Amino acid sequence: MHRRRRTALLLSAAIAAAAPVLTACGGEAHPGAAAVVGDQRITVAQLESRVNEVRTAQRAASADDARYEQAVAGTGTLTRDTLQGMVLDRVLDRAAADAGVNVTRKEVQGFRTSLEGQAGGAQALETAWLQQYGVAPQRLEDNLRTEIRAQKLAAALGADMSTDQGKAVFWRALSEVSGELGVDLNPRYGTWDVETSTRADAKTPWIREVTAAARRPA
Repeated sequence: MHRRRRTALLLSAAIAAAAPVLTACGGEAHPGAAAVVGDQRITVAQLESRVNEVRTAQRAASADDARYEQAVAGTGTLTRDTLQGMVLDRVLDRAAADAGVNVTRKEVQGFRTSLEGQAGGAQALETAWLQQYGVAPQRLEDNLRTEIRAQKLAAALGADMSTDQGKAVFWRALSEVSGELGVDLNPRYGTWDVETSTRADAKTPWIREVTAAARRPA
């Protein structure tokens, strides 16, 4: 899913594509944690809750079982992609705070209103974000806040995200922050290959990605 990001919001696309540059070790994360970022734990329960929000929204938006199964099949890496986003949010929060970047509710509302106008209404925007980016309706404003924060951080860094040089400046800043924080990813959800800048599945074939939503009958 994370490879099918919106093209209009370049920073969100860049966040998805460049995620593997974050420093993450392959050792065991704290018990019960999907990841640890600095002194913040992302628990397995929190991760599964986020995933279930998306699955519930997909079910509600599907006309029948076949459509729902198609939506699930199209977001087969939802759990790992969701965890990636949760880790990046924390790294971005710290980078933005270090740069003195803040986002107001008014900015979020203005951004949402603009996007709703382009999409054809509030419902259309929520549906588009769910179908294309795996964002549950109740998380839409959080997602937009992250986008604005990234845009403002890039501006504070003097990084023009329409250029390769600007993207390099932006991601170097996030890499530095992630290194300071430390990112410990539970091997159950994979590892980051920094050299090739790609996500790699953990070499533990007996471990399967199973969420509460997947275990429940449709």
